[in-house]
Amino acid sequence: MEKDKCKIRTDLVLETGETVIKNNIRNGIEIEEENNKKDNIHITRMRIVNNKASAILNRSKGSYITMKVPQMSEEDEGYHREISKAMAKELLKLINTHVKTNESPHILVVGLGNRDATADALGPMVVSNLLITRHIIEFMGYDEVEGAKAVVSAIVPGVMAQTGMDTVEIIGAITCRTKPDILLVIDALAARHIERLNSTIQITDTGIHPGSGVGNSRKEITQKTMGIPVIAIGVPTVIDTETLIHDLAGEDKAQGDFKDMYVTSKDIDELVKRISYTISEGINICMGLK
Repeated sequence: MEKDKCKIRTDLVLETGETVIKNNIRNGIEIEEENNKKDNIHITRMRIVNNKASAILNRSKGSYITMKVPQMSEEDEGYHREISKAMAKELLKLINTHVKTNESPHILVVGLGNRDATADALGPMVVSNLLITRHIIEFMGYDEVEGAKAVVSAIVPGVMAQTGMDTVEIIGAITCRTKPDILLVIDALAARHIERLNSTIQITDTGIHPGSGVGNSRKEITQKTMGIPVIAIGVPTVIDTETLIHDLAGEDKAQGDFKDMYVTSKDIDELVKRISYTISEGINICMGLK
């Protein structure tokens, strides 16, 4: 019987576009890089501007910001603070492209994932650490939330096995009722290269396809399905075993038997907890909250 062809799975656009970038085929792909040697943070800003580039990368047109932060898994509060500030700066740029700068937008933060599965718990844990202001501002005004630049609300919709509903249905209903200006979606991602695990932050204004990196794709959460801009923040916490073997031993050694297995770090509990604080702090800073 013929062996299954190895499927390379990744949620990171920078990994999807490695061949294109390496061969310098950038028609329709704008790339800008920034290297902060002091804080050891490397930022790649990629923008897909036409349908040809979108088809080559199999990604939607829009902006993709990839922050490479090799020491994000380490216990260094000072360093994590610098990551949060750098992330807040990039996030604010994307938000400002979709809202009027003289207005304070209502932002609904969505923590995707399963709180009971550690490698998939990033979204719910980020929401747990956020400063939520919608209820305060609506009843008592902005004066009660010093420095607030946005009205922040949040939900953790769970997963279909827990609710019996697709995430898009839950978010769509809440969006219709509360009428936010922007959705900010947080999710754990899958990477191709093991050095990307827990050391990369991807921010994009093209929304998200939950579960696509692990072959369990659900309905997309995008401006097309939600009716408002969707910004997604993700950190890769797992790597597909078949992809890992392909990269380490070559395609001829990769077997289809590994297609349902995924690898994560042995200390993923502590890592996700630490990274979730970093991401939530970045969002809080972006919203003008302390």
